[in-house]
Amino acid sequence: MRFSTLSSSSSGNCHYIETEETALFVDAGLSGKAVQNHMLAIDADIKNIKGILVTHEHVDHIRGVGILSRRFDLPIFANQGTWEAMEKDLGKIATTNIKTFKTGERIQFGDVEATSFAISHDAKEPVGYVFSKRDKKLSIVTDTGIYTDEIKDAVKGSDLLVMESNHDVNMLEVGPYPYYLKKRIKGMYGHLSNEDCGEFLCDVLEDRKQIILLGHMSKENNFPELAYQTVFNVIKERRHKLLGMIQIELTYRDKPTKVYHI
Repeated sequence: MRFSTLSSSSSGNCHYIETEETALFVDAGLSGKAVQNHMLAIDADIKNIKGILVTHEHVDHIRGVGILSRRFDLPIFANQGTWEAMEKDLGKIATTNIKTFKTGERIQFGDVEATSFAISHDAKEPVGYVFSKRDKKLSIVTDTGIYTDEIKDAVKGSDLLVMESNHDVNMLEVGPYPYYLKKRIKGMYGHLSNEDCGEFLCDVLEDRKQIILLGHMSKENNFPELAYQTVFNVIKERRHKLLGMIQIELTYRDKPTKVYHI
């Protein structure tokens, strides 16, 4: 599998997955033009995309979904709750491109299998995704206020894991956001802090090479170096032997990551 996070932040989220037989987006929370430009930046052809899998209905995850579906005749995959919540914001979608599934259902896309799992966020029926091809596994977990045993079980064994590291708790508490928004972000239906991310990783990582991409970082309440160092320090304190094996890297709000091969 080839993978790149084209963008990950409250400004817009889009992930790209490609195998020999298929290519997919998870979310398209950027404008259609921005998604196309990011694809060019990683030397990938958007015309190869076979579908868009949606995690939940918030605008930073669906902004370009309807546009891309109409422009490239792409099917859109989402559970029933997400479809009901986002349908009014997508514009007209061809009936043949409306694809619903039950959370937890396995969907085959050529040589790769996608499985959704429930996360905890203030959306109708939010999910994360696991992609499997033979003995390789890639997982995406963002926009969750807590991490559950279900989430842990879903992503264990991932060769590449995109994991939310949204905010620094101290920056959030003293920052410019109103109280209600701070409460939402810190709540069980909000977002994981840098510390939470580190603790989660300590629970799911194995003693082998794994790639971790820190995602959905807040512009106002975090910055990349702090997210990285906080996660690194938590792992160093709890499972320091892992640091010689795992690869911790960043995602970006305004540019794609490099293309990873797993």
